[in-house]
Amino acid sequence: MRIVSLLPSTTEILFDLGAEADVVGVTFECDHPAEARSRTIVSTSAMPEGLASAEIDAFVARAMEAGEDLYHLDEGALSGLDADLVVTQDLCAVCAVDVSVVDDALAHLGCTAEVLTIDPHTLEEVLASVGTLGKATSREAEAEALVASLRARLGEVVRRVAGRHAPRTLVLEWTDPAFAPGHWVPEMVGLAGGRNVLGTPGEKSFRVGWDQVRAARPEVVVAAPCGFDLARSAALAEVLAEAGHLPDGAQLWAVDANASFARPGPRLVDGVEALAAILHPGAVAAPREDMALRLR
Repeated sequence: MRIVSLLPSTTEILFDLGAEADVVGVTFECDHPAEARSRTIVSTSAMPEGLASAEIDAFVARAMEAGEDLYHLDEGALSGLDADLVVTQDLCAVCAVDVSVVDDALAHLGCTAEVLTIDPHTLEEVLASVGTLGKATSREAEAEALVASLRARLGEVVRRVAGRHAPRTLVLEWTDPAFAPGHWVPEMVGLAGGRNVLGTPGEKSFRVGWDQVRAARPEVVVAAPCGFDLARSAALAEVLAEAGHLPDGAQLWAVDANASFARPGPRLVDGVEALAAILHPGAVAAPREDMALRLR
């Protein structure tokens, strides 16, 4: 089987399932594991580099209003890969190539590859997507083992934080402007022993004002801007602290959102473990230095 993965999360899952030899094409964002960078890149971003957070938000808003694609699919590269399976999404036009774009490209190329759409909105659906990819690649046993190990880790976190005070917690999926979390992130907070104060499990993230943030009275604020690593998240969190946007006394943390919060793959469990360590120091081992940083 020759697989093109148009999502960083499904690339990670495929490699975890042992299907790395079958993956022939990826996106420019597929950087984990490092070996994924050696595959042919078939999609790139239409967004200019070097934009500030507010500029990124404005660029995306203009593109969405104009009906423009945020990602470019390289039909030439796709054609040359002779794919049997193309994995894409229909969840978020800001996150990756939309399935309609893939369908149009394959039809134009006369390619008969199967298109598999992976659209998890919740943590349970993320785990189910592992099974879906396992079935599609004839690796059902590997998928079952991976899901079992992830569930065991989540169960251990829940056991360790059970009965403890649940700190009022806000995870910011964007910082300028502020976005409350959606999809699986509020669930992650709950599993980690926190009380999510803004955002609804399974729903989209949404823009909030700083007055709403302060009114929510979070005890812990976690900067997890979508697509940003720890260093960039920390830099944006510092800006928030200096601007005085956050409630007095609230802890402020930055995390590697790119690795363990934004991508619906196995490393979300790393994110739950990191959150539990942030919210319940002593009950859970401290988060790795490359995953989370306390700023105040």
